[in-house]
Amino acid sequence: MTIKDLAAQTGYSVGTISRALNNQPNVSEKARASILRAAAESGFQLNANAKQLKQQHGNTILVVVKGTSNELFSSMVEQLQAHIAGTDIPLYVDYMDEVDNEVRRAVQLCVEKKPLGILFLGGNRENFLADFDKIRCPAVLVTNDASGLPFPNLSSVSLDNAQAANMAIEHLISLGHKKIVVIGGHRIFSDTTELRVQGCLKAFRDHGIAFDEDLDYEPSRFSFAEGYRAAKDLLARGREFTGIFAISDVIAIGAIRALKDAGLRVPEDVSVVGFDGLTIGEYTIPKLTTIAQPIEDLAQRSLQLLRENIESKKAARYETVPVTLECRESARAIG
Repeated sequence: MTIKDLAAQTGYSVGTISRALNNQPNVSEKARASILRAAAESGFQLNANAKQLKQQHGNTILVVVKGTSNELFSSMVEQLQAHIAGTDIPLYVDYMDEVDNEVRRAVQLCVEKKPLGILFLGGNRENFLADFDKIRCPAVLVTNDASGLPFPNLSSVSLDNAQAANMAIEHLISLGHKKIVVIGGHRIFSDTTELRVQGCLKAFRDHGIAFDEDLDYEPSRFSFAEGYRAAKDLLARGREFTGIFAISDVIAIGAIRALKDAGLRVPEDVSVVGFDGLTIGEYTIPKLTTIAQPIEDLAQRSLQLLRENIESKKAARYETVPVTLECRESARAIG
């Protein structure tokens, strides 16, 4: 029985299962009770889990997850748990709101848990510049590039977010779309969002396509509900568009639902491109065209890099993984 099996059995997400088993916040009492009951009935090793929680002083890897609804990071946590299984090193997973300060939270947890190392799933450059100097153990920033940050104990495994978003817009343009809107995170809180928006803007400039950052870009949180809300707001604003680029798959899927509820068809009336390559995108109707991140590679390499830095005290290293354009059903050629 694995955490993935428990998720399938209970109907809750892997992230919710992990938070409940690790006694973390952002889980309803009903969900927590249901998950713990199912774990006990199915033989999931709660005692081993509890033992790990008691041993988190000095031998733990801390995973700080920026965003409680980010399915990409939930999938990555699942991969991390799979890769660490069989070792004597427990993971302590801490979920936080995507607008909160992940570095200050890590500083606090370092005092409480004294981890061997930290994996940051998502992060903001300004937060690291302000507070990371208080963290002494090795750390790896995942999906964001740390190469420009002056910390010898902070490595990163990331992707070229600007280039990847540029690829998405170039794909829509190649299909004949010129009226394109962008739905994304909040640029002030997320370096990832800012880089992806900049990649979009470059593509528009390169092709001489007008893009109004106030009217054609709608910020949102990384969730299905926020993608739905953002698309509805763009429609209510009266902007004409034939293409949407959403900077995460969950936002894209929420947007597709909003378009359908407004009487629009995807891709016949509006083409939609997402970002992440989540498995769920292969089962939506239509299947989601997306910029796919190698989630398993990101998790495996970041954990390996952190363990190497813990064991050998190596200097910070910065690695970049490639992305791919997965052309499915949600985007089509026009004109």
